[in-house]
Amino acid sequence: MIDALKEATIGSIQSIKQISIIVIPIMLAMEILKDMGLLDRIADWFSPVVRIFGMKKESAFPLVIGIIIGLSYGAGIIFKAARENKLPKKDLYLITYFLVAAHAVFEDTAIFAALGVSAVLLLSTRLAVAALFTFLASKFLKALERGETNELTTKERI
Repeated sequence: MIDALKEATIGSIQSIKQISIIVIPIMLAMEILKDMGLLDRIADWFSPVVRIFGMKKESAFPLVIGIIIGLSYGAGIIFKAARENKLPKKDLYLITYFLVAAHAVFEDTAIFAALGVSAVLLLSTRLAVAALFTFLASKFLKALERGETNELTTKERI
């Protein structure tokens, strides 16, 4: 029991160390890019994409971060960008929906390509499914905001 606890503690500390080695430089780079105004440019480049989903321009950067480096390493950056830009809950939901299907696409694609899977087919399929799912979710959320959904009342369910 003590050996298992010791092994778990050492493993956890090593995991935290590995994550820190990756996340801290990314956070520093993000701050430098923000100070240089490059984050605004990235948001501008991807703003047509996020506007298709009815999201604010500022939602583009957290979405791009999640796509490129994934949820585990990108979560801190996504949270920080969401707080700083005061993103609405709807945008955060849509970012999450997209990233469920298309997070860390480059990393995952490289792994599967090494196993013989078509990288182009895998990447395009994941991005297309994520875009379609997010688009449909954005339409549903917009309908909810307008009260256009035909939800069953409690009495109708029973």
